[in-house]
Amino acid sequence: MHKKPVIAIFDIGKTNKKFFLFDEYYQVVHEQSKKFKEITDEDGFPCDELKGIERFVIDSVDEILKMDQYDLKAVNFSAYGASLVYIDEKGSPLTPLYNYLKPYPEALQSAFYRKYGGEEFFSMTTASPVLGSLNSGMQLFRMKYEKEAVFGAMKYALHLPQYLSFLVTERPVSDITSIGCHTNLWDFSKGQYHYWLNTEHIGDKLAPVVPADTAFDITRAGRKLKVGIGLHDSSAALIPYLVNFSEPFALLSTGTWCITLNPFNEHALTLEELKADCLCYMSYSGKPVKASRLFAGNEHEIQLGRIAEKFLVDPALVSAMKYDPLVEASLKSRQDFKVIQKDSKVSLKTSVFSLRDLGKFTTYTEAYHQLMIDLVELQVKSAELVIQDTSVRKLFVDGGFSQNDIFMKLLANAMPEVKLFAASLSQATALGAAMAIHKDWNAHAVPANLVQLQYFPKGQGRTA
Repeated sequence: MHKKPVIAIFDIGKTNKKFFLFDEYYQVVHEQSKKFKEITDEDGFPCDELKGIERFVIDSVDEILKMDQYDLKAVNFSAYGASLVYIDEKGSPLTPLYNYLKPYPEALQSAFYRKYGGEEFFSMTTASPVLGSLNSGMQLFRMKYEKEAVFGAMKYALHLPQYLSFLVTERPVSDITSIGCHTNLWDFSKGQYHYWLNTEHIGDKLAPVVPADTAFDITRAGRKLKVGIGLHDSSAALIPYLVNFSEPFALLSTGTWCITLNPFNEHALTLEELKADCLCYMSYSGKPVKASRLFAGNEHEIQLGRIAEKFLVDPALVSAMKYDPLVEASLKSRQDFKVIQKDSKVSLKTSVFSLRDLGKFTTYTEAYHQLMIDLVELQVKSAELVIQDTSVRKLFVDGGFSQNDIFMKLLANAMPEVKLFAASLSQATALGAAMAIHKDWNAHAVPANLVQLQYFPKGQGRTA
């Protein structure tokens, strides 16, 4: 029986833990998904169950090695960032997998920024907005001052993607896509770790940095495998686009957060951009990727709930409706809807719609169109922060909003300077992790049609 050559990819998210097998043409031939109940750390704060994730990874690799129909060639990992696993000399974790949403001690945070140049200067240097525990370097700093025994016993602090790889390879390493993502660890102006790590004698707790496309040779159950070092999920999701498209583009990845990633913006991060929730990611090739964030998916769910409750309608029915240019024109002609106040609390974090009186809408169709008008207005401001003054003339939208007809047509009309495309790409994050080590397991060329695009021309559906 001929065995199909495959690569196994573990895509570990906060909600779902997934496992995929891709064939040599990057088609998914097998997948599993698991959810684990959260446990709590020693302070009673929710966190992921690390032991459950470990079992999921090891058991899945061993299971695929026993399958008759597949020839496992390689393994790689993508996982959420801002999470560290502290291991001792034997490679055993010393603590729970602390949640990046865990509140950070204000006094310790203030002391840190006072010592290292103040919040604004430090944030510009490290391309990291002040985010508390979401700055993973701050978790390590906290460990030194609050858990001295653990810090003393610590051999390495590994970001979660690299710890998953370590489970299989037993090779502790660091990766630039994890280091470079709002961690407070990387000095973008110098292209190296920030000096605070050596000042605090923390630098030696970080494993050696190796290229993101590294794959180690291992033998498991008598089989030789190539195993990647793992990637931060946001950087992994960008890889299929970087491989498939050579012309400058930006990617608007939509979900709970709507993140505009521009790999072709070479301008240094400014203070104004930082204050508007911009930051830098790092591509798998080590290039900074300027990004802007908008909590639009979350805002959409909240306001959609208001509409559904007001008009007694199924939210799924509302969000699936098609764009109606007559409704948009009617709404924009109504003076009473121009309620944006310059001194209101509306910002890039909340929409104007949160202030609107739903009693002024006669139908849920009107209300939902107005919600999308308000969200698109914010999205344009957010995206332009990283697109303006660059060579980018194409914007790809993936994720949930790429399937929203109203969002896409409003956005196309609001951003006439770029060509707008809805991108359809199944499992982009896992696919990116597979493609990162393509050269180590796959003799075929990367297929050129992995990303399916639908063009949304400006002016589409508009009334004269």
